[in-house]
Amino acid sequence: MPEPRIKNDDVFDVERIRKLIELMKEHELAEVDLRQSQQRIRICRGVQAPLMMAPAPMVAAPQAAAPAAATPAAPLSVATEDEAHIAIIRSPMVGTFYTRPNPNAKNFVEAGADISHDTTVCIIEAMKVFNEIPAEVRGKVVAVLAKNEEAVDFGKPLFKVDTRG
Repeated sequence: MPEPRIKNDDVFDVERIRKLIELMKEHELAEVDLRQSQQRIRICRGVQAPLMMAPAPMVAAPQAAAPAAATPAAPLSVATEDEAHIAIIRSPMVGTFYTRPNPNAKNFVEAGADISHDTTVCIIEAMKVFNEIPAEVRGKVVAVLAKNEEAVDFGKPLFKVDTRG
């Protein structure tokens, strides 16, 4: 009995997925997220760095001992007890950072906004693909660390979020 054929427009077609992986390798993309009607496929390659990182106590001690060793990419002051509740949302890719869906719209989030895990906090455009970035953390936005339309690198801090409930 022959196997049922998959429609050519199916996002889960194995050949289409293989081609996407080859394109990802060719263009050095870390992630592709496709949606078609109710279907969605997300392909990630390489080691995924977390989108958010809370400062660990062991990291705070060396910074207090040697403030000059602070990471220049994150303009944060020396860690304090309050910063144990701060999560940093970082860029998952290289691209252009946008604070709003279009020039005439309001920002996705601003300092003081309450966010949940699935709240879209920004868009990062990479190779003409606009990727909505979810917060993946719950809390209150303390600061927006990147400027609208700024070029961002993988891992660049974008937002500081206070995770205290």
